[in-house]
Amino acid sequence: MGWLFLKVLLVGMAFSGFFYPLMDFSISGKTRAPQPNIVIILADDMGWGDLGANWAETKDTTNLDKMASEGMRFVDFHAAASTCSPSRASLLTGRLGLRNGVTHNFAVTSIGGLPVNETTLAEVLRQEGYITAMIGKWHLGHHGSYHPNFRGFDYYFGIPYSNDMGCTDAPGYNYPPCPACPQRDGLWRNPGKDCYTDVALPLYENLNIVEQPVNLSSLAQKYAERAVEFIEQASTSGRPFLLYVGLAHMHVPLSVTPPLAHPQSQSLYRASLREMDSLVGQIKDKVDHVARENTLLWFTGDNGPWAQKCELAGSLGPFFGLWQTHQGGSPTKQTTWEGGHRVPALAYWPGRVPANVTSTALLSLLDIFPTVIALAGASLPPNRKFDGRDVSEVLFGKSQMGHRVLFHPNSGAAGEYGVLQTVRLNHYKAFYITGGAKACDGSVGPEQHHMAPLIFNLEDAADEGVPLQKGSPEYQEVLQQVTRALADVLQDIADDNSSRADYTQDPSVIPCCNPYQTTCRCQPV
Repeated sequence: MGWLFLKVLLVGMAFSGFFYPLMDFSISGKTRAPQPNIVIILADDMGWGDLGANWAETKDTTNLDKMASEGMRFVDFHAAASTCSPSRASLLTGRLGLRNGVTHNFAVTSIGGLPVNETTLAEVLRQEGYITAMIGKWHLGHHGSYHPNFRGFDYYFGIPYSNDMGCTDAPGYNYPPCPACPQRDGLWRNPGKDCYTDVALPLYENLNIVEQPVNLSSLAQKYAERAVEFIEQASTSGRPFLLYVGLAHMHVPLSVTPPLAHPQSQSLYRASLREMDSLVGQIKDKVDHVARENTLLWFTGDNGPWAQKCELAGSLGPFFGLWQTHQGGSPTKQTTWEGGHRVPALAYWPGRVPANVTSTALLSLLDIFPTVIALAGASLPPNRKFDGRDVSEVLFGKSQMGHRVLFHPNSGAAGEYGVLQTVRLNHYKAFYITGGAKACDGSVGPEQHHMAPLIFNLEDAADEGVPLQKGSPEYQEVLQQVTRALADVLQDIADDNSSRADYTQDPSVIPCCNPYQTTCRCQPV
């Protein structure tokens, strides 16, 4: 990886009119207290019950379970949305989609991405002297200035969106299955609305497509190798580093290396979960070897499992969303039921984060941004408001005080994208709208509006099966607090410096390394 040995490489971009410094490992002239290294690993579509430390039925996460025993496990940790792009935008900005503008997913043909007036975590830390790298799934815009190299990351290696948003030669396991990329024009055109066959899935290194279609069977190991080498090189530079890894696991198509001998008689999902666990273990081992004393490793997920993928979807644990399943559809990804947004989460930092501790604090993916900025001794970007909070006191075992209130934005199953109609208040949860995402059997729960919201006491009903009686004193007391909290946040957002993402689409922006080859292959077959 010759990029690691280049002091500065300037890449001119005609469309942007400015130059991008790829990587600089030199030590700046600043004298300051040591800043921690930050490693953030974000799993994709991983269920709360997919972590063995959370759910005893899961036996496939040896490395993650070891991390839990050596660090802190968060059992009430939530994605900022229940689908890919909005969740990732909130991770990198500390702001909900109504503020940062990203309320639903970007497409292969999307012109825009995370609005450029939103400041990312990488941009803040790079100003503080950090070396920054992003490895894996981005899904916040791939065209022009929305590419990760222009959003604060010195180095990028990965796919620009989900691993099912382009064909491959060995497509792995999906439900329903998708075909391999056609070898010549005219074959397999539009076999199904959920399959991409016209353009192959690209793999980027910085601004260049280095493989199209990407080989999914070797992608996990490539991510591990790039991450390990970045940590090795950055740790010897004398500068702190930020590494953000967006895993392809556990999003379909699942691809297991080596291939299973009898895939029909073995659990493909479990095998893929073990592969993901091994990848995380390789990254943690490198941190332990070269930067153990001064590195915070934070593992979590972008949203819950994708139930419509049937046996290729993960475990909800105890969060069954029974009220919704009785209505129809699934209470998972794309919904505001617990199965859609409650995700596994671990923090590891020997000597700082206490070992073998379970935290019940109500936390969110939104909190990573302000917490990391505080640990780095940096300041929050000015002239905007944030939904996340600095939870370093929780990380260090000094407090169990998380959020009193969290808001779960609509994420596709019901209501307008990004709108806040589900409110978490302490251990209560209120729904002003409900709806089920597509389930394994193909059913979809009806969208229902609740003028008097459904309110669940999650301490008594983690399965969200039976709401409080609307005439009860408990319901009335909670309703007053929920009504006030929702009104306050909506006014706060109205008064904020909010952004709006460009969701315009244009086929000309589809990543394509060779438009003269079928499906944009970099090399002819």
